[in-house]
Amino acid sequence: MSIVTPSTVPSIELEKKAPFRPKSVGDFQAAGLNPALVESLILKLLLNIGVASGRKIAEELGMPFGPFPEFLRQLKNQQIVAYTNAATANDYLYSLTDTGRARAKVYLEECAYVGPAPVPFADYVESIAAQTINNEQPKEEDLRRAFADLLISEEMFRLLGPAINSGRGMFLYGYPGNGKTSIAERITRCFGTTVWIPKVLNIEGQIIKLYDPANHESIAARQSGILRDDEQDNRWIQIKRPTIIAGGELTMDNLEIYFDPITKISEAPLQMKSNNGTFLIDDFGRQRMAPIELLNRWIVPLEKRYDFLRLANGKKIRVPFDQLILFSTNLEPKQLVDEAFLRRIPYKINAADPTEEMFREMFHIFAPKLGFEEVNEESLNYLIKNHYKRVERPFRCCQPRDLLLQIRNYCVYNDLPLEITNAYFDFACGNYFTVM
Repeated sequence: MSIVTPSTVPSIELEKKAPFRPKSVGDFQAAGLNPALVESLILKLLLNIGVASGRKIAEELGMPFGPFPEFLRQLKNQQIVAYTNAATANDYLYSLTDTGRARAKVYLEECAYVGPAPVPFADYVESIAAQTINNEQPKEEDLRRAFADLLISEEMFRLLGPAINSGRGMFLYGYPGNGKTSIAERITRCFGTTVWIPKVLNIEGQIIKLYDPANHESIAARQSGILRDDEQDNRWIQIKRPTIIAGGELTMDNLEIYFDPITKISEAPLQMKSNNGTFLIDDFGRQRMAPIELLNRWIVPLEKRYDFLRLANGKKIRVPFDQLILFSTNLEPKQLVDEAFLRRIPYKINAADPTEEMFREMFHIFAPKLGFEEVNEESLNYLIKNHYKRVERPFRCCQPRDLLLQIRNYCVYNDLPLEITNAYFDFACGNYFTVM
């Protein structure tokens, strides 16, 4: 009989690795760029702006200046570009010749993209694996920091912690106005880190835009200049771990690569933009497609952690599916989906109505934020007695903020002091609960 000692128990701690950072590239080959692609990007850029220095061209393509002088010299020898003038630091100003302009127009018809050079798809896949949310293990203090601006019950914390830590999907369900969307929006903060993503991808010769300023929050723009303070690859951008939210407007097309037949540029789907972060399907069950249609689309990705997407040329590619999928709904999950899918969403969390104590505390939280000096407890008692208990109206998390906003707007419009009174609560409830 063997005795197990602490030293013989295998450690389950994850090895701490240095944060991912894109490797610097010294030449086009290291960047995964072939000469034809580099030439097309340079010529289309010059066609758009007319004249640019070699350093300006390198900056626009997100590349170091090193390989550009020789490459531009070869284009000049082929009479595709011409020297316009000398520039600083052994550089020149370049413009297109007639031959170069004709060639640039051909490139533009093939694909209208102009901007940072694309990153090879294989490098993107490696970056997703290196920054996976499965390596993040948020603890209670991380949750409390992320939800510091929300009033969350201890029971909710107890349920949310393991669910977020798992990095897998969850259902948030409950009555409207109880903060399901607010909770989902703050879940990504629990991971507490930033990630690097390519601005543009090159997949099988297709240009696919990944960085989306509408959905991605960049950390800081790099300062440009002749001298570089670091060796960062500017084809990548550092962002906060993404939180992508799609509501009733979500369609199946949003989950596939979009190809613009005019510009010949593709756009990454929402689940790809949310990699290494959170993807919230808000108001689940109210989309334009049937819930089962959406869920069937994701049965394999949720199980295998990868997805298959079709390129404009008809070829299918396997892409990482590395995000926390959240379904927020006002309906009971079992009314929307079958057991097979619920098994793949291991956590179902009910955003329940607040208690009276929490409801009262919310007024004290929101009042100073909206400019009220204090909460009149007698008026608050009047509100709860006459507009809730007497009519058996349930408490909702959104109502303290909404009622105070009604009072604030009334006072501001009529140039009255901001205060909370019985009459103001009667006015606010008369508006707010007219059809509720």
